[in-house]
Formats: sequence, structure tokens, C-alpha cells
Amino acid sequence: MINPIPATPLLVGALVMPLLPRALRPWLFVLAPVLAFALLTQLEPGATLTWRFLSYDLVLSRVDRLSLAFSYVFTLVALLGAIYGFHLRDLGQQVAALLYAGAAVGVVFAGDLLTLYVFWEIMAVASAWLIFTAHTAQSGQAGIRYLFFHLLGGGVLLAGIIWQVHESGSLAFNRLDSAGPGWLILFGFAVNAAIPPLHPWLADAYPEAPVTGSVFLSAFTTKAAVYALARGFPGSDLLIVAGTLMALYGVVFAILENDIRRILSYHIVSQVGYMVAGIGIGTEAALNGATAHAFAHILYKGLLFMAAGAVVHATGRRKLTELGDLIGSLPWVLVFYMFGALSISGFPLLSGFVSKWLVVHAAELDHHDWVAVLLGVASVGTFLSVGLKLPYFTWFGPRRAIRTDSIPLGMYSAMALASAINLAIGLRPDLFYRGLFFVADYRPYTSLHLMETAELFAFTGLAFWFFSRQMTPKAALTLDVDWFYRKAAPWLRRNVVIAVNDFFAAMDALTLAGARQLCRLGANPLSLFDFAGDGHRRFKRGPTDAKIRPYDPNRYRRPVGVALLIVLGFFVLLLGLGLLLSPR
Repeated sequence: MINPIPATPLLVGALVMPLLPRALRPWLFVLAPVLAFALLTQLEPGATLTWRFLSYDLVLSRVDRLSLAFSYVFTLVALLGAIYGFHLRDLGQQVAALLYAGAAVGVVFAGDLLTLYVFWEIMAVASAWLIFTAHTAQSGQAGIRYLFFHLLGGGVLLAGIIWQVHESGSLAFNRLDSAGPGWLILFGFAVNAAIPPLHPWLADAYPEAPVTGSVFLSAFTTKAAVYALARGFPGSDLLIVAGTLMALYGVVFAILENDIRRILSYHIVSQVGYMVAGIGIGTEAALNGATAHAFAHILYKGLLFMAAGAVVHATGRRKLTELGDLIGSLPWVLVFYMFGALSISGFPLLSGFVSKWLVVHAAELDHHDWVAVLLGVASVGTFLSVGLKLPYFTWFGPRRAIRTDSIPLGMYSAMALASAINLAIGLRPDLFYRGLFFVADYRPYTSLHLMETAELFAFTGLAFWFFSRQMTPKAALTLDVDWFYRKAAPWLRRNVVIAVNDFFAAMDALTLAGARQLCRLGANPLSLFDFAGDGHRRFKRGPTDAKIRPYDPNRYRRPVGVALLIVLGFFVLLLGLGLLLSPR
């Protein structure tokens, strides 16, 4: 059974891209995901590709239903992102995006921890590169902070892998024990999954990326981590608590936010919480829900970032306090945005309805009633911020003097395709469930569920209507856990970086001054005995002559007799000491 590495078309596309003429690069940008998707259709569950490395068998590609589910949606969103960015002529963005997508696909097919780690780090570097391609001061700073978090997580992950190999003698990536090295590996996965308090890199960096780059960023890093958690730590009680808190945490900060892309970034944290909680529950229904929700989330979150990016592209603005009254100039962007907004909120007939509520249903089946209730509360907050607050103040807010630029056809085409896919999943959930890790036995369209969902949306809409004034965004930056390093940064820079730099500068100046004195002493050692002090100074020829003569060492050399007298004096001194100290 032939099993090539499924990431190959994307990785090769990234390497070939710089060699092509500028006009052909957008076509390769689209072609690489198409070839990757076509390759996936030829793979059969159970196929593996191994490579002997030292004394270990590396599994470069392991095909099963879980890896196929994630890889299909990864290549699909890469294709949508390429169509969305077809107008781009930025080589850096194109190469980084394909490399990033290829590394994410490599992660989900990795059958051993070393292969996983290699693709994991490629993914980190490529995603940081994608942030840097915005070429702004803010993106540069955010990219550095992003790299710091991911290098930290990658370092801890590598330490856990080394420890795991030392204890077990195997690199196999299957279900792992949470104890010992498993804690370090879990920490590495948790960083990429944006589990609080390890999450501030996400809302910090994603809004600073270019608009096309943010579509790719919204899809891969956190969902590759969800895959890794599902593969390595299903049934972990810690993940139930962490996921539930994530769902609520992200919603709260999203409601407080003013920046439209930061709002969507915080909802990545919230929605990934549903997946993490489902993995923690660990039943077949819960793992189905986590996988289904990851699949749907990648599509509707990509659509949301596409619509928000279209607003930024057209207006050059991204804050609710600077936007408003765009319904006349960007009506179709609102239509496509609402497909994503209603999907993420769990509205019937759309993808979120058949995926999000599957996680809640699984929690109820496993008697985690408190988890089901809290996830339902988080869903209310999602609709309130993404489905009502953001579109209302962006498209129906106060009239402002905003000039809008035209939006490329590729952006509209990608948003239309993503909307159609989200609608198709919602209309035919039976076809959607067939591609999951386990066979799903869940019927979302029951009269009771539809009635409960309608009540939830209706009461949330009424609450927004009555409290819309209180929901008015404020022109302020909401600090999260990043408060600690943002507030501490000036003090650390002043007392650690600058202070240490000044200390070494002072030591350098002192060393140079000492070296100069030694050079002068080497040129004229007898200047030590120049008690008048004229041998080291420049001097004036007369009391009225201000011209300074350069130092001439030969001018102040002492006669040879002086040296002989000094040597003779030392000899006499030593002789005297010898006579005094000699035994009688």
C-alpha cells in the first residue's frame, strides 16, 4: 500500500514558489492545496510510511480516520485561504502560508514523537514568519512575543519527548500517561492550544498579521494542538476543567474587546475550549464532538477572519470605535460574515449547530451536567459578541467619514465558498459525521433541541437590544495575562537590560583605559619614577603659550645610570635582608 507524505505538495510548493515568475505564484498558491487534497483522497486508513533512523523506526505518515479528518479540513482551508489571497504578490506571505499549512498536515500524520516535533517547530517558525510579513512595528513586536511562547512550548515538548524515550525506549506517538514526561508533553501541547494562562500570544499576534495571513493562522496552530491532545491525552480530567474554563474565558474577553480581529481571536480560545473539554471527557461521542467541532470551527472561523480582513482591507480600520455604517458600501461582506457568525453561535442549518452541540450532548451523556450548562452559557456569550455586537457596530453603528477601497474578487469568492460549505454541513450532518473518528450516533434536528436553541437566540437578542448602550465599545486596549509582561517590560528593560548593558560598557571603558596606561608604561617603564609627574602629561611651553605639545616618550627617558642605581639599590636591600634573616 503506497503512502506518500501527504504534506509533500504544500511543502514542495513553498520551496518552488521563489523560483517562479511573479505572475505564476498565485496559481501555485492555489494548486498546492488542490494537489494535497487530491492526494488525501488516495489514502486508505491503516497505511503507514516508516523510516529507520539510528535505532528508531520513525513513522512519517500514519493514516487513520482521525488524521484524515483533520488533514481534509486543513487542506480545504488552505485552498480557501489561497483563493482569498489570490491577489497577493507578496512572496513572503505565499511561502510562509504554504509552509505553515504543510507543517500542520505533517503534524496530524506523524506517527512518532520526533516527526511530530520537527513539523511542530516548522509550524511555529512559519506562523511567526507569516506575522512578520505585515511589516509593521506592531507585527514585529507581536511576532517576537509569539516566538517566545512557541519556543518555550517547543523546548518543554522536546524535554518531555527525550524523557519519554529514556523511560520507554520508544518514540511512538499514541496515548500517553499524564505523569512524568507526559506532563511536559502536555504542557507543550497546551501552549499551542492556547489554554489559559498560556494563551495571550494568540490575541496579541493574530490581529497584527496581514489579512490573508490571519486566515491561515486561525486554522492550524490551535487545531493541530487539539489533534495532538486527542491522540495523546483523551479522557484526562484536567482537560475537562481546562476546556470549560477556556470556553467562558474567551467569551468574557471577547465581549470587552474593541478590535474586531481581537474579538475573533478570543473566540478561538473559547471555541477550542469546547474541543479540549470533549477530549477530556474522552468518550466516543465526546471525541466525535471535538473532531467535528474542530472541522467546523476551522471553516467558520476562517470565514469570520476573511470577512473581518475584508473590512480591514477596504477601510484600513479594525476597531469598532472607528467603524460604523458600512452596510451601504460592504453589504455582501456582512452577508458572508453572518454565515460565519451564526455558525459559531450554533444556529440551526449551519455547521456549528451540528458540531458544537454534539460536545454538549456528549457531556450530558457522561453525566457532566455542569460542563454542559457552562458550555451553553459560553454559547450565549458567543452569539452576543460575534453575532450581535461586532456586526451591529461595524455595519450599523454611527455614521463616520470612511472611504472604502474595492475588495478583490478572490476575497468574495473564498467567502462565498466557505459560506456554502458551512451551509452544506448544517443541511447534511449525516454526510459530515461519516468522516469522523468514530461513527456518530447523534441527531441534532430534534424538536426539543430546535426549540431550546430558538429560545437561547431570542433571549440573547432581547438582552442585546435592551443593553445595547452598555455594550457600546470603548476605545481602550484590554489587557489579559499579558498585563504581567507588558507592565513589567519597562522595569525589566531599565533594571536588567539597560543596567547590565551600562555595566559592561563601564567595564569595557575601564579595560581600555587600563590597556592604554599599560601601553604607555611599556613605552617608558621609568616613568613610574617620574615624581614630578611631567612624564604623563601634556604641558605648556610657557605661562603664556597655550599651544599643547604632543607627548614624546624619548623626551622623558631617564639616563642609564638611574636604572643602574635602582638595580644596585635593590641588590643592597636584598643583601641586607639576607644578612638579617640568616641563622647565626
